[in-house]
Amino acid sequence: MNAMPDTQAFDLIVVGGGIAGLAAANRAAEQGLRVVLLERGTDERYLCNSRLAGGVLHVAFRNIRDRPEALIEAVRAATKDQANPDLTRALAHTSARAGEWIKSQGVKFVRMSLAVDWQSWVMAPPRRIMAGMDWYGRGADYTLRLLARNLLARGGRIIQGAAAVSLMERAGACVGVEIRRQGDVSQLPASAVVLADGGFQGNLALLGQHISGAPEKLKQRGAATGVGDGLRMAQAFGAEIADLSYFYGHLLSRDAFDNPRTWPYPQLDELGVAGVMVGADGRRFADEGLGGVQLANAVAKLEDPLSAWAVFDSAIWEGPGRNARIPVNPHLVRAGGTIIQADTLAELASRTGLPAQALQETIAAHRQAVISGQFQQLDPPRSRPAGQAWAVDHPPYFAAPVCAGITYTMGGIAIDEHARVRSTRGVPVAGLYAAGANTAGLEGRQGATYIGGLMKGLVFGIRAAEHVAKA
Repeated sequence: MNAMPDTQAFDLIVVGGGIAGLAAANRAAEQGLRVVLLERGTDERYLCNSRLAGGVLHVAFRNIRDRPEALIEAVRAATKDQANPDLTRALAHTSARAGEWIKSQGVKFVRMSLAVDWQSWVMAPPRRIMAGMDWYGRGADYTLRLLARNLLARGGRIIQGAAAVSLMERAGACVGVEIRRQGDVSQLPASAVVLADGGFQGNLALLGQHISGAPEKLKQRGAATGVGDGLRMAQAFGAEIADLSYFYGHLLSRDAFDNPRTWPYPQLDELGVAGVMVGADGRRFADEGLGGVQLANAVAKLEDPLSAWAVFDSAIWEGPGRNARIPVNPHLVRAGGTIIQADTLAELASRTGLPAQALQETIAAHRQAVISGQFQQLDPPRSRPAGQAWAVDHPPYFAAPVCAGITYTMGGIAIDEHARVRSTRGVPVAGLYAAGANTAGLEGRQGATYIGGLMKGLVFGIRAAEHVAKA
């Protein structure tokens, strides 16, 4: 499994062993291609975001078996019609087939809720309803181990501990990968390469350049193994790079930096969306109605990302606070997370260190907007599609210190509907493909609009392999 291959050329080299990479490698091997997968991790259960994921396959929170037209409309609505239309169509028209394909690999699924249709495809066994990390032996972990076994059974190769250094070029085409393993550098020739190594969330320098002025104050909510190698190599090869400003993530308790039981769940999105988000000055800084993913991005872009608070009341705590599958109430308290409670806003300000007058004015203005329905008069204005705005007028009052939990970055390498990497001249780069979180065009074009990371990787991993086989 880990032995270095000889110098014989491969049909396909896949860089990265998450869902996108393993899907591409297996689909290519099924079609008779000689495949090798390179993975930086060295453990049998090497960490990657796919392994730590909740395991839900969906497209913009729609069932992957929905009509393609319905899925296209869902993506358009979620992204405010900013998603690349070719990629959107490819995702929508391939999603059901991709689901059936991964089931044919032996992956099992359960439906988590009869009332929530988009939770019909959850990898089994699902994660338990508990705070903290819970991935070992769960659906996504089982899926990756199964796909790895399938690849080996099909004659594919897996080389672990192998870092991709650069892409090999001949006459403008990508013809292999230069890798470093155990200090040695070698070249692996191939007819095509798929870059599927995740985003750049684990690279603080790139995060500081594109996401946040204080990247060390973002909590890594995933594996943090994506460091942008594929992005770097593709850019050096002349690829178009786009949409690097946003990420998929959630609001977490600030205790996540010190208390592992408080992340990646429970997330605090429901508190921020129903209540009011304030900074150190006691003033609102974001549109809470855009949802938790957007709020996490807004927190990340604060001068001090560790200065934000979610302010709410007992009605929110007992209402939206209990609504998620792993609800913040009671799981954050059970995990030892910080929730500050007070009978008055003045007392709450004293206990949090927030300016009392500013906090009271902020809550009063928000309350009046809820009563009047005049949300555009707020500064910043508030929208309401992601959740109902609550008046925050039922004592006792609460405040939770929050941080931005980053899972994966949303932009990166520009691709076409076949997952071919596009050059800065707008044409496909011969022999070079990309799939998964290191690609641009669907999420993050004009904001943090999440449409489903696992499906994005699965669909375009499959499409890349099928195009390589045809080519």
